Amino acid sequence: MTASHKGTSSRARRGVGDAVFKAWAWVMASVLLLVILLLVYALIEGSWLGLERYGLGFLACRSWNPVTEQFGALPAIFGTMVSSFLALALAGPIGLMAAIFLAEMAPPWLETPLSFLVELLASIPSVVYGLWGIYVLVPVVRDPVETGLQGGVGFLPLFGGPALGFGMLAAVLILAIMILPYITAVARDVIRVVPDSQREAMLALGATRWEVIWRAVVPYARSGIIGGIMLALGRAVGETMAVTMVIGNRPDISASLFSPAYTLASLMANEFTEATYALYVSVLIELGLVLFAITLVLNAAARLLVWRVGRGAGRL
Repeated sequence: MTASHKGTSSRARRGVGDAVFKAWAWVMASVLLLVILLLVYALIEGSWLGLERYGLGFLACRSWNPVTEQFGALPAIFGTMVSSFLALALAGPIGLMAAIFLAEMAPPWLETPLSFLVELLASIPSVVYGLWGIYVLVPVVRDPVETGLQGGVGFLPLFGGPALGFGMLAAVLILAIMILPYITAVARDVIRVVPDSQREAMLALGATRWEVIWRAVVPYARSGIIGGIMLALGRAVGETMAVTMVIGNRPDISASLFSPAYTLASLMANEFTEATYALYVSVLIELGLVLFAITLVLNAAARLLVWRVGRGAGRL
């Protein structure tokens, strides 16, 4: 066989391999899309009774009474959004600063065990967090945290009401602890891949180490940092067991962080075993549809935010 024939045969094999790989990639992408479509179809079909009965009013109704067949998702939506965003507000700055320390300041002998502990926190099952919350966090939240806040700033609606321990504040704190390793791990990895030329350029201009981090490293990595924060937000929105065990589980809207509340996930987890008629089951599945829609909106907003941040960084 001549060299030209060998080259032609080799190109033909590569062409077949490329075609097979492309077809396989399309099949896998189609499977993912199919799974999502089937999930949406199952949610809509299962919640059809509730959709027909209540329509969009289900989202605005505050009543949840299975005895009188009055169902509304507003308290659970409120609890989900408030607990998730407050937890993100607590964990975001802490996670970012921890990531900066691990990636830029920690000596190697300390960085390795701390990074391991961060990853270990992310792998702990949520039910373990919930048990820890019941036996350790809730007593501390009740006294001295809530009793101290009640005595000092109890005149504010945010800190009014009895100090129960179980409530929105406990859920916010346990969520913040649970999403902290996600923010830290993603931000640490993104900061690590920032080119050294960014740091060297700032140092050459006479910048201090702190100025290098805040004016060169963090702006360069901000799109990845924001992506990690939004990933943590998605984790907080969908968290079930740990929140269910400490939030108090009452379908109510209150300005006080001390009051018991509900999230969409905890409401579904608590009441699915008690759903004794078709409409009851349907509205619980409808809660799942609402949670799916919220997650979809948050992910779309995250993608848009990362795209805009990255586009703005490209103009610098």
